[in-house]
Amino acid sequence: MLQQERLHRIQALLKQFQSVTTDRIVNELDISRETARRDIIELEILGAARRVHGGIVAVDSNVIEAPLHIRNTLMAKEKRLIARAAIQYLHAGQTIFIDAGSTTSILAEELRSLSGLTIITNSLQAVLNLTVARESEPLNHEVILLGGRVQQRPHTQGDLVIQEISRYRADAALLSPVGIDPLQGATSFYSEEAYIAQMMVQQSKQLMILADHSKLNVVSRVQYAKSHEITSLITNSKAEQEINFADYKKHMKQIVFA
Repeated sequence: MLQQERLHRIQALLKQFQSVTTDRIVNELDISRETARRDIIELEILGAARRVHGGIVAVDSNVIEAPLHIRNTLMAKEKRLIARAAIQYLHAGQTIFIDAGSTTSILAEELRSLSGLTIITNSLQAVLNLTVARESEPLNHEVILLGGRVQQRPHTQGDLVIQEISRYRADAALLSPVGIDPLQGATSFYSEEAYIAQMMVQQSKQLMILADHSKLNVVSRVQYAKSHEITSLITNSKAEQEINFADYKKHMKQIVFA
């Protein structure tokens, strides 16, 4: 198991229990105490947890984003319902930005049911999901992949991406954050991803945030959109049962439950 995956699993335990002992980490992840110790130190360096005697406690203000292949398996049904709700607000002739994430990758699949959009993205997975040939669903969109640097994550990033985004004006940006909070807005864990999302927000007339209930009331490291900039928050119906949306409604124009 890669360290990034272990860190995400530890943070999931922290989110559930607020504090986790070293023994529990060792048993839950089936790792050595030395590996657990290194992961605990790394979480503290990242600002995602604080070490205490015998384990760690949660620091809610910094939430780590799991690798995409893990996120693709989490809340998949909810993310598809959110994506299907989002496309109801789109129509032919529009230009849209979508960022790189598991929810927007699913959104790309659902966009195949529409036609006539110009879709601009830095997500390699979204482009694949849009363009893989399906006899029953021919591609009827113009798809623009933003050029830039590709490293370990399946999307382009860096100054070239920012420069390219600034050339376009979009009708809407459809973005999926690490966390969304009524006071702190939309946040991301990685600075470069946040800068890309922020530029997409600036270059768009509307901002649609796609976030399942596990992302609500969550704040990560870097803010890229303030609450009042969000035109629509699209989430799954379970969120309505678990979360008080009074503060969200004060700051955001529209809440949609899928």
